[in-house]
Amino acid sequence: MYKILIVEDDHTIASIIEERLGKWEYKTSRVSDFSDILSSYISFEPHLVLMDINLPYYDGFYWCAKIRQLSHIPIIFISSRDTEGDKIRAITQGGDDYIEKPFSMDLLTAKVQAILRRAYSYSDQTLNILQHRDMVLDIEHLHVLCGEKEIELTRNECKILSMLIRNHDKVVNRARLMKALWDDESFVDDNTLTVNVNRLRRKLETIGLEGYVKTIKGEGYRLL
Repeated sequence: MYKILIVEDDHTIASIIEERLGKWEYKTSRVSDFSDILSSYISFEPHLVLMDINLPYYDGFYWCAKIRQLSHIPIIFISSRDTEGDKIRAITQGGDDYIEKPFSMDLLTAKVQAILRRAYSYSDQTLNILQHRDMVLDIEHLHVLCGEKEIELTRNECKILSMLIRNHDKVVNRARLMKALWDDESFVDDNTLTVNVNRLRRKLETIGLEGYVKTIKGEGYRLL
C-alpha cells in the first residue's frame, strides 16, 4: 500500500483529499505541526507528498528543499498560485508536478496514480531515513543532518549509527556491532570498532551533537 503525506493547512481541502485517496486504498497522513513538517515526513515515510505552497511558518518551497536533501520521493505541488514563475520555481526546486486550485479530485487522483506508477513500477523503493531527537541520518547518502549543518560518514560509521538509532532505547553490545560491520573481505576487530566509534563521535560533535554516543562500560554503546 502506497503512503501519501498531505501537507495542506486548509482542513476542508485536506479532508477531501484524504477521503478520496482513501477510496483508492492509499494510506494517508495529514501534517498537523507545520513548524516541523520534516519530522512528519520522516516518521510517516511516505511514497509521495502533496505539498501546498502557502503554509504557516515556512512555505512549500522551503519544505520541498528540505525533503530533497533526504530523498528523491515524488512531490506534487498544490497551490492557488497560478503564475508561470511559481510553476517554474516548483519544478526547478524539486517538484514533480503542479496542480492549481481549485482542481478536480479526478485530476489529482490521475496525477497521483501516474507519478506513483512511474516512480515505483520497476522497484519498491523505501526510505532509508532515521531520526533521533534533532539528528537525521540519511543511510543511502551516508550523511547526518542537524538543523542546517551536515556531515558525511563512512559506510562503517553509518552502520554503527543506524544500529544505535534503531535501538536507541537500549544498549547495543560490541559483539553485535562488530557483526554488523562484517563484509565479504574482512572482519572488523574490537580495536577497529573503537576507532570507528570515536571517529563517529568526533564528527557528530562538529555539528553540535556532543555526547550522543555513550559508552556503557563492559557492555557496549547507546544513544542519549
